[in-house]
Amino acid sequence: MLKIFNTSTRRKEIFKPINNGKINLYVCGVTVYDLCHIGHARTFVVFDMIVNYLRSIGFSVQYVRNITDIDDKILEKSLEKKIDFRIFTDTMIHSMNQDFSLLGIIPPNEEPRVTEYIDHIIAIIIKLIKNKNAYVNDHGDVMFSINSYKEYGNLSRQPLNNLISGTRKIQSKTKKNPLDFVLWKKSKKKDKIFWKSPWGDGRPGWHIECTAITNFFFKNSLDIHGGGSDLLFPHHENEISQSRCLSHKFKINFWMHSGMVIVKNQKMSKSLGNSYFLKDILSIYDSEVLRYFFLSTHYRHPIYYSEENLKKSQLSLEYLYKSINDAHPIPNRKEGLSFESEFYSAMNNDFNTPRACSILSKIARKINFFKKINLSKSNFLAFRLKKLAEFLGLLKKEPKIFLQRQQFFDKKMIKKIEFLIEKRNIARKLKLWEEADKLRNELKNLDIILEDLPKETLWRHKK
Repeated sequence: MLKIFNTSTRRKEIFKPINNGKINLYVCGVTVYDLCHIGHARTFVVFDMIVNYLRSIGFSVQYVRNITDIDDKILEKSLEKKIDFRIFTDTMIHSMNQDFSLLGIIPPNEEPRVTEYIDHIIAIIIKLIKNKNAYVNDHGDVMFSINSYKEYGNLSRQPLNNLISGTRKIQSKTKKNPLDFVLWKKSKKKDKIFWKSPWGDGRPGWHIECTAITNFFFKNSLDIHGGGSDLLFPHHENEISQSRCLSHKFKINFWMHSGMVIVKNQKMSKSLGNSYFLKDILSIYDSEVLRYFFLSTHYRHPIYYSEENLKKSQLSLEYLYKSINDAHPIPNRKEGLSFESEFYSAMNNDFNTPRACSILSKIARKINFFKKINLSKSNFLAFRLKKLAEFLGLLKKEPKIFLQRQQFFDKKMIKKIEFLIEKRNIARKLKLWEEADKLRNELKNLDIILEDLPKETLWRHKK
């Protein structure tokens, strides 16, 4: 029985889809004004794991993840680079897809770009104005009136009076309430990117995007709405307010939020200069190491990024790969069923991946024990280990290749190792055994272990 922590109710609840066997899931996607960082990676690895698990246990999942491709930062960056904003966003989206593909993230069923839904956004704003949930201010911007929605603040559990007292005073001609937010931003004379609307040239505000896209794809019901915990307020609070005002029938059964990435005891933020681009990390560490790192902490908890923690994940993942390295995974209906039961129990308890990872390690220890006394049992357990690891997107590579490519070295050192191996292979081919032994010893001094196969030589770092 699957239980999920619902941010809306602040408790774990038994998950039942609105339509039997089918799940509608929406996750707020990337605003593509720069390269993806580890905060993005954490959120989307988490929801990739969730979608993968739900599908693996028999659900049909319709997964939609939007792309914000119009935004002040996007326009600023495209102007700075002197290229059309569409070309700029295409480039950023291509880079995002490359990063996510390396992480083993499966593309969503739909990945709508906001600029493709401007007409739908305008139609929704027209309805909100008609329902008196929105108004045009003296500057020509369309604003959402939070006073028109009595439940405002319920999702994030923040009393309205406290929220208002924490805002700076806004001139009455721009907002009726300091918390009112923009649905349609009127263009200034210098703006070159805009769309025509009943309120003049302009472009949509951020919060209306997700309301429009979820309305387009799911109408009045959504099983799961996800995103990073930093989006809970104001983005998700504003989004649900708009959606409920658009239709009182609109319902989101479960809100799910992934925790923040913490760097040196501070929230990771570009403004603090402590963010790390995904591309830079993936140039040093194998993508599965980063994936293991994310999943070794529960998705709702903050995760502490550091070189030390990445290396711990690397060693843990290597241990799993080493356990199946010289095993031959063979299916067996009975062997390892208790581990499988434990694994499902962990995953059904709000996707407890740290517990699931510890169960994988338990199986690995059993495999290593049986390697010495019962090869068939070790092979059966190796099959079970690989099968369960696949739920988390792990152990997808050939063990020998993974162990060889672990990058405890910089790129120069890796090139040196591969150069020495190539020289040694040439020496062996020419039967210069003394030279070959000399090169092997040189590699041994670098803590490199070699394995000569009929067609190639594999290497890995000695631990």
